[in-house]
Amino acid sequence: MNPVLPLLAIRAFVETGRHLSIKRAAEAMGVTSGAVSQQIRQLEDRLGVVLFTRARYGVRLTEAAEKVHPGMLMAFDQIASGLEALKAANARLTLTISTVPSFAASWLVPRLGKFTGRRPDIEIRVEATSSLVDLRRDRVDVAIRHGLGKYPGLASEYLMAPVLLPVASPALLAAGPAITQPSDCLDWPLLQDSDRADWQLWFKAVGVADDPRAERGAAFDDDYLLVRAAIAGQGLALVRDVYAVEEIESGRLALALDRPWPTQFAYYAVTLPDTTKRKAVQDFIAWLKEESGMKPV
Repeated sequence: MNPVLPLLAIRAFVETGRHLSIKRAAEAMGVTSGAVSQQIRQLEDRLGVVLFTRARYGVRLTEAAEKVHPGMLMAFDQIASGLEALKAANARLTLTISTVPSFAASWLVPRLGKFTGRRPDIEIRVEATSSLVDLRRDRVDVAIRHGLGKYPGLASEYLMAPVLLPVASPALLAAGPAITQPSDCLDWPLLQDSDRADWQLWFKAVGVADDPRAERGAAFDDDYLLVRAAIAGQGLALVRDVYAVEEIESGRLALALDRPWPTQFAYYAVTLPDTTKRKAVQDFIAWLKEESGMKPV
């Protein structure tokens, strides 16, 4: 037999056997399904052995292939682990943090200097995206998610539960009619969240009867844009306190009415179970809790 190993074909066999799907093997290898099928055929021709048979969903290993696949799978996983170890040995300690753009811009990024001052040996990389990341596939160390804290297969740490505040620019409030009760807000231009739900829920929570005016006004997909519109004097906005507190302290925003409303969701630091064992990750999450006002346990 030719001593030169057909590594690409062997990997196609290993990944297809791992996923029992040519399509998923192709995604793992970054090639087309046709390329994977061709490599498997070439390997079968070379060995004179059929490796897969068709199944109702995907493929399954033949009896001969089942005997050798576990060892080959372990070998490729060991190679991958070795490469990661070599990469880590010469790499600077880096944490990749994923969160939505509004939370990154209004809360996380302005505070990061405190953490880097405490741990200058750790380089923080922030990925601001509205998409739900796959922590393993996207190589994310910590995802800050806004939800109920139930993430199957992942570890989550509670950070904070924000409240919604009715706010506007001080100049706009000074120029318009006084707001002394929640129903007064209906006489003002309202800035809406993307679902146009927050104002309706807030009015209901504070005892204001249904009113079509609660649904009117410009809507924004991102909370950061909602805050910017409020600062620009375009209307009243319901924004999370974690986004508004610094704007209120600086005078760029003011409370239209002191009627905070608790939201159902909270912010959580989410990681892979093994990732939580790393000291750098533990230190970063402890710092997040400290900044969010939680006392260390």
